[in-house]
Amino acid sequence: MESATHHTQKAHAVFVPYPAQGHINPLMQLAKLLRCNGFHITFVNTEFNHKRLVKSLGEEFVKGLSDFQFETIPDGLTESDKDATQDIPLLSDAIRTKFYAPFKDLINKLNTSSPHIPVTCIIADGLLGFAGRVAKEMGIQELQFWTASACGFLGYLHYDELVKRGILPFKDENFIVDGTLEESLDWIPGMKDIKLKDLPSFMRVTDLNDIMFDFMGSEAQNCLRSSTIIMNTFEELEGESLNIFRRKNPNIYSIGPLHLLGRNFPEKEHGFKVSGSSLWKSDPKCINWLNKWKSSSVLYVNYGSVTTMTNHHLKEFAWGIANSKVPFLWIMRPDVVMGEETSNLPHEFLDEVKDRGYITSWCFQDQVLAHPSVGVFLTHCGWNSTIESISSGVPTICWPFFAEQQTNCRYLCNIWKTGMEVNNDVKREEITKLVLEMMEGENGKEMKRKGLEWQKKAKKANDFGGSSYNNFHKLITEVLQHNTI
Repeated sequence: MESATHHTQKAHAVFVPYPAQGHINPLMQLAKLLRCNGFHITFVNTEFNHKRLVKSLGEEFVKGLSDFQFETIPDGLTESDKDATQDIPLLSDAIRTKFYAPFKDLINKLNTSSPHIPVTCIIADGLLGFAGRVAKEMGIQELQFWTASACGFLGYLHYDELVKRGILPFKDENFIVDGTLEESLDWIPGMKDIKLKDLPSFMRVTDLNDIMFDFMGSEAQNCLRSSTIIMNTFEELEGESLNIFRRKNPNIYSIGPLHLLGRNFPEKEHGFKVSGSSLWKSDPKCINWLNKWKSSSVLYVNYGSVTTMTNHHLKEFAWGIANSKVPFLWIMRPDVVMGEETSNLPHEFLDEVKDRGYITSWCFQDQVLAHPSVGVFLTHCGWNSTIESISSGVPTICWPFFAEQQTNCRYLCNIWKTGMEVNNDVKREEITKLVLEMMEGENGKEMKRKGLEWQKKAKKANDFGGSSYNNFHKLITEVLQHNTI
């Protein structure tokens, strides 16, 4: 098909994610799917994250292919050698003040450099309003990709309403302990019985000038006004939220879970795998370790790419897991303990679990969750983890950290009914009890059954004729006006 198309007519999509792992993954998955459908791709990371990508995946991968290239823009932050996600408020502030000009220069460079394939569309993370501005100014089609949940999006869109109703800002920090967050809200459409504590956590402010409160509230509103919004979810899971958005903006395309959609497009070049977006080096050996255990017997523990905790909480989790006697695979980033470069577990703990625990720093999560021996997932409820657990039929023990993870947790436990929540102040006895209940108890069995139902629905949505499959096809042929291969 390509040979019949003159090079200058080839569609050229520029992808720009918010500079954090949980945002890079879904944009990379979509970029690869478009590449499989004949698009030329430019993927734009910050210089800091590009260095980490090179370190994790090697020069070879990051050199790209003839039709998939990487470009960088500076983030304007102080140089850092840390192999960790940068400070989120500082990063968000820099996005507003420092990204616009270098991104515009990059688009100009792409439009004039060789091989000459002018940019036909910019697909930006839903939090990067500057990219949409550049697209409009240059007459290029812009699309926004909201990488979190639809229910989380709904929460952010009501930040200004919380202010109008006099709920925010809170008077002082007492709101954390005095029961204020337990207040039920009955005025958010599509969010039945939601409490203040279930809304995305950046609304927990005593000052309305708080960077993240302002950034998330206004970027979400800005995203909703975009000409086209792409979401990594599926109609059967989040139809209620999606329909509420469509009243304000009908051009919303749910095409998730993206890692399932990818099965319709076999890899076109050897070695260009979906796992090729990890900023940490992954340990493939953990899959061999999982092969030793019987079906649904292993607890998988991963707090995602940003969550941190106190050393005390880390130890409570560790002993809670150890005392359950359940085999476990634990992904532990070096920076998971607040303010420390490495996370040390007590020697007594390591001796206790040496025959049944595997601890490593990063993995290909979609492969782990799809592994038959994994029975339960202890998670921070980030959206990638949430949608991957749902589409793998794996129930969750939820310990949300920040952002819309609280909202995802609420939906997992109360709406989708595949999760149980851990108290914020972790106690080892509670962890042991929850692990055993989820692995062997009646609740756990019921959630496993529910999980398998969701897995079926997720697969169906991505098979030929399913809702996500059809939406993806429409996105390419009707919105991007490109023939599918």
